[in-house]
Amino acid sequence: MSEPFDYDVIIIGGGCAGLTAGLYTARARLRTLLLDRLDVGGQLATTYDVENYPGFPEPILGPELMRRFAEQAKRFDCEIRNAQATAVRADDPVVRVVQTDGGDLRCKAIIVASGADPKTLGVPGEDRLRGRGVSYCAICDAPFFRNKDVAVIGGGNTAIDEGLYIAKLARSLTVVHRRDQLRCEKIYEERARKDPKFTFRWDTVVEEFLGGEVLEKLRLRNVKTDERSELAAQGAFVLIGTKPNSEFLRGVCELDPLGFVVVNERKETSVPGIFAGGDVEDPVFRQAVTAAGFGCAAALSAKHYIDRLG
Repeated sequence: MSEPFDYDVIIIGGGCAGLTAGLYTARARLRTLLLDRLDVGGQLATTYDVENYPGFPEPILGPELMRRFAEQAKRFDCEIRNAQATAVRADDPVVRVVQTDGGDLRCKAIIVASGADPKTLGVPGEDRLRGRGVSYCAICDAPFFRNKDVAVIGGGNTAIDEGLYIAKLARSLTVVHRRDQLRCEKIYEERARKDPKFTFRWDTVVEEFLGGEVLEKLRLRNVKTDERSELAAQGAFVLIGTKPNSEFLRGVCELDPLGFVVVNERKETSVPGIFAGGDVEDPVFRQAVTAAGFGCAAALSAKHYIDRLG
């Protein structure tokens, strides 16, 4: 009878969590395959300077940091392949199957580290100026805008809570919100309204991000009057939520109402042999260092699971 497994572990996703998981499982001498639909690196591969990852006292370019992650994982024979995971099967009591655009792959354990994408506005200039004034993470990037004029797009808990953090560093902060009232918890709203750095543009949407090499201003439109205006800003934080890349797991393991994978403290999902780590299961922290830690935890749990299989 042929070996029923192509790999011991298949990791879906090549960001901080996935590459860290691959480092740990490969170093444990588990046959490891990491799948990523694009080049590895995740969101950090599109980030300019990273200055809050431990061990790097000077800022490091996001793509360079992720290249080092990948090289370290490959040093221990973690195989990395460009492929799209389209579905997962767990109907067999032992064999786990990852369906890809290149065929089915069988393994003993799956680690889902497919991340979450920030919701974008989809307006002109957004992609071009991403990492050059347009950001999706206040904790990551707010220090770059110390004493600058900053805009926050959104009106929910994330936008106002992170806006309060940004305001501690920025010279001014303008909240651009498409409604005439905030959707955040009252305590956040009270703090924002008391902060002299906050101003609000109600009933307003962003139509375009403008600038040469870096962001210079936003083109705005009032949704009630259709009036156009411009807002000078060196930074703009689009904080309208994130969408976990978990649709391929729907009906396989438990997801929360927002689509994040439900895990326990060992990063075990509701299905034995399937683990998850990083932004796909973490709606709270969304940091590179926490994603790496969660990827490590998922890898260690996967190793213990495989050891018990015998």
